[in-house]
Formats: sequence, C-alpha cells, structure tokens
Amino acid sequence: MSDLGRILAVCSVHADVDLGKAGISAIDKRPQTGRVRVGELGLVTDHVCDTTHHGGHDQAVYAYDEREARRWSDELGRELPFGWFGENLRVDGLAVTDALVGERWQIGPPADSGDGRAPGGLVLETTIPRTPCRTFGAWAGEPQWVKRFMQAGDVGAYLRVLTPGTVGAGDQIRVIHRPEHGVTVRDLLTGTDARLLRALLAADDLPGKVRREASRHLVRAAEV
Repeated sequence: MSDLGRILAVCSVHADVDLGKAGISAIDKRPQTGRVRVGELGLVTDHVCDTTHHGGHDQAVYAYDEREARRWSDELGRELPFGWFGENLRVDGLAVTDALVGERWQIGPPADSGDGRAPGGLVLETTIPRTPCRTFGAWAGEPQWVKRFMQAGDVGAYLRVLTPGTVGAGDQIRVIHRPEHGVTVRDLLTGTDARLLRALLAADDLPGKVRREASRHLVRAAEV
C-alpha cells in the first residue's frame, strides 16, 4: 500500500447548475490555479447547495482517484475532466476508495520544490464513502448511472480537515497515519462484514457520520 500520492487538480464550483427535477447543484467543479485555502468546512472557494446531504465537517473535502476516473472514461468512451465527479481533489498514486477510514493525509509542496514553503501544512482524514444520488445521475447523463456507479464501488472518499492549510496542483500527499482496525472506505460502502464494522465502531473518537454509517450497516448485516 503506497504512502505517497500527488494532487493532480484542485477543483471548486464553477457555477451552480439547474438539473431539473434533481434541483440546483454545485456539482460543476473545475480546476483552480494557484494555491487554495482549506478551512474546517473545505475549500474556501467552494460551496454546496444541498447542505442536508453534502458538506459539513465530516464531508469537508471530496477526493477521487485518477485511476478510477480513467477506468470510467474508458467504459463511457469520453473524457472525464478534473472535477467531473464533483471532486475537490483529483488524486494520483493513492487508492482513494480503498484508503482506511481514519487514514490521515499530510498535503503540501514537495520538500524539494524550492518555493520556501514547509511541506505538509494541510492534514486531512478520510471519513465516509460518497453515496451517488440522482443529482449525480442527472449531471452524468448516462443510463442507470447511479446504479452503475454504486455497483462498481469506485466512489471516492470524503475527508475532514484536521489541520487547515493550502493546497495546489502538484502537491505531495503523504500518509502519516493508518488506524489498526483495517476497515476501508469501500468496506463502509458495502457494509456487509459485521466483524469489520464492529472493529471500526470500537475505535476512539470516530467522526459522527462514520459512526452513523457503520452503525446503520451493522444493523443490516445482523439481519442477513
């Protein structure tokens, strides 16, 4: 499992879009130039429209894996530019959906960048998987998109901000902590292994939405 990755693009909302019955959405995110400040609620240049299901401390930043994006691009037969998945960070070198829940990423310019800034000012922690919704389906414009995206399971990860800072394309990601429970973001998506879910729930100081998702899936796993 790699401990190093790279930020390919930092994306913020370009403009709110009207997706008809799905409503107004901030899913149209596009790459930003320069460095972007990240506070406790995410990129300061970004926002969400549906505050019930998106945003907040436990879903402050959304990351998507370039490898998974390329696979979708091949399957759909079209380019999926940075930001197309509604992500804030397009990541290369780390398996985002298969990151451990509670994994911590230190992000900053590489030590040899020569720009005078200390590396690793921003620290993020993975929380929950992205659950595709009809907004994403309307945005994608692909048949049965929500079902297909969910079944593939390559949904990316939300992160909370432990240490605010700045981020820019080309920044290095260094994994500085991996919890011992062994539960990945993908495991929290599928939620079928009661043993793994109990291991996660036994961890200290779980973010509220992580505990909620693990508890919900544990009830379902017990019913199977």
